[in-house]
Amino acid sequence: MKRSLMAGTSLLVMLLVACSDASPVETNRIDASSEVVVQPAQLGTFGVSLTNMDVSVEPGENFFEYVNGTWLKDTEIPADRSRFGAFNVLSDRAEERVRAIIEDAATSKNPSADEKRIADFYNAYLDVDGIEAAGLAPVQADLTRIRAAATRNDIADLMSDPALGLDSPMNLYVYIDAKQNDEHRVYMSQSGLGLPNRNSYFEEGDRADEIRAGYVNFVATMLSEAGVDNSTERAEAVMAFETALAEEFWEPVKRRDRDLTYNKMSLDTLAETAPGMPWARIFDNLGLGGESDVIVREKSAIEAAAAVFADTPVDVMKDYLTVSLLSNNAAYLPKRIDDASFGFYGKILRGQEEQRPRWKRGVGQVNGTLGMVVGKVYVDQHFPPASKAQMDTLVENLRASFEEGINNLEWMGDETKEQAQYKLAKFNPKIGYPDVWEAYQGLEIDRADLYGTVKSARQWGWEDQLSDLGAPIDRDEWGMTPQQVNAYYNSILNEIVFPAAILDAPFFDPHADAAVNYGGIGAVIGHEMGHGFDDQGRKSDGDGIQRDWWTEADAKAYTERASKFSAQYSAFEPLPGEFLDGDLGLGENIGDLTGVTMAYNAYKKSLNGEEAPMIDGFTGDQRFFMAWAQVWAIKWRDEALSQQIKNGPHSPGEFRANGIVRNIDAWYEAFNIGPDDAMYLAPEDRVKIW
Repeated sequence: MKRSLMAGTSLLVMLLVACSDASPVETNRIDASSEVVVQPAQLGTFGVSLTNMDVSVEPGENFFEYVNGTWLKDTEIPADRSRFGAFNVLSDRAEERVRAIIEDAATSKNPSADEKRIADFYNAYLDVDGIEAAGLAPVQADLTRIRAAATRNDIADLMSDPALGLDSPMNLYVYIDAKQNDEHRVYMSQSGLGLPNRNSYFEEGDRADEIRAGYVNFVATMLSEAGVDNSTERAEAVMAFETALAEEFWEPVKRRDRDLTYNKMSLDTLAETAPGMPWARIFDNLGLGGESDVIVREKSAIEAAAAVFADTPVDVMKDYLTVSLLSNNAAYLPKRIDDASFGFYGKILRGQEEQRPRWKRGVGQVNGTLGMVVGKVYVDQHFPPASKAQMDTLVENLRASFEEGINNLEWMGDETKEQAQYKLAKFNPKIGYPDVWEAYQGLEIDRADLYGTVKSARQWGWEDQLSDLGAPIDRDEWGMTPQQVNAYYNSILNEIVFPAAILDAPFFDPHADAAVNYGGIGAVIGHEMGHGFDDQGRKSDGDGIQRDWWTEADAKAYTERASKFSAQYSAFEPLPGEFLDGDLGLGENIGDLTGVTMAYNAYKKSLNGEEAPMIDGFTGDQRFFMAWAQVWAIKWRDEALSQQIKNGPHSPGEFRANGIVRNIDAWYEAFNIGPDDAMYLAPEDRVKIW
């Protein structure tokens, strides 16, 4: 079934001394790393591009710049991007491949039903002349419906129509119950803000003022396009409505806490604690009338949002929904609407100079709507069985490394170790592509009605979620398509998932040196495994059930180490006066530290006691760490970087590279790093968790 990733999913992502009679963990070999690579790697001679390096920078001064410095100097961020790096190179490659698949479908003389759906949707999206000629006619009936709303019940009806896809103070979705993971449940979370998060409404400073002013101007533009009078004044009222919602919305750090965000209650209790919303009506509209319970993620925020809903004039919420309708569908409407949306969300918010070409956005639309249909062809063409087999070996080598690492932990007691080992053993790796392909049965594509097709897809997606209620858990389901350049860990299913498209250089190259593959995709594998044991992932057990399986002493020891690590990242200043929030990025950074640690240990074991060869003057250990830094080569526009610092759990690439290696002893030895180097941390200050 097709859907986006839900709660309990982390994206790209113990102790007494171990018993002395423990047998060493066996590790499968991946390439005979004592042999020089014969087939050419995609990058350089062994998998790292030496021309990207800046050897005038000492490794201990800034390792990220040492590995990527020339690339950073020579690379210009494309005008249609707010950032550019290794992930974008891979994404562009996957995008071109998907485009070819789509165009093949479009030119087929005898297209299959799936090929016709792909071609019809893509061509409808590319038909800008038809979109311009239609104007706002496709959305006119929905605009009229919004204008006709007279009561709060009418507003609630609009907000709870899945096909419309309108913003609402809360988002409802169906997913597996985190504490009873043999059943699906309805979840509810805060939602409906036009700015990135609640802090955007209250931050001080010229830049924050510019963003808010730009947003009000955008709202006014959307209202004017809809034929509303006094658009600026009414835009201010919409802004006031959103600000009132944001007042009690939770900040990103608090929203990470799985203990705080699991609040199961009956619908009767929800109605009592948040009486301002017509909950029974909303649930009935969504086909959820038979559900007795809901899991509320941000309880106090939902209660406050219900009160704001009850206190806000209907006319203001009608304007809010009018803006939502045009903004959320800007890509399917005339260019002036699309440009206005990009002008704020692209230019002002992220510093992007140009809109992405229409064909690239069209590829994204097809991937988002019929992704698995395209993905099946993508895998057939671009993911050979040998790559999957090599990945399977890497995963098991990382698992073996992790198992040994847990056994050797000095700060964790045997009781917690046993539970940790059970969880590790139960990890379910999914590599490349699903065993069962989503067919999107019943999803109709109308070449002559782009907006209608989008509405149908939304309705289909919601009904797909509804079909899970009362149904067995589908453990074959994927939350990403094979052509996505990403990976994830799902705590509720205790699975690690690696789509085919990320299994390419610089992350993975079957012809690269083993050290490079371990430092690249090996560290990514370890990162996703590490999410199962990060500050939030550790709250679920090996069966995916959210519960506390830690002894009090071990939990305290873990928290002390995690807090120390968080403090390191909170000291990083990517932009003048803008520091990372170590607590916001803690899960991702623990994933990185765990991943690199376990990948390095797995690499060393793969050598079976032999010395790795010197290649181009670099040792195996040096190549391993260089591969890690190469993966995170990225440049940002300041506007986008600022948003990432404030809102994103992932640290910018420089700090993912440097922040990890300075905590790993082997890096110091590999590059002869000493106390006089800027990145040096005294041994007692280096954080070791897993």
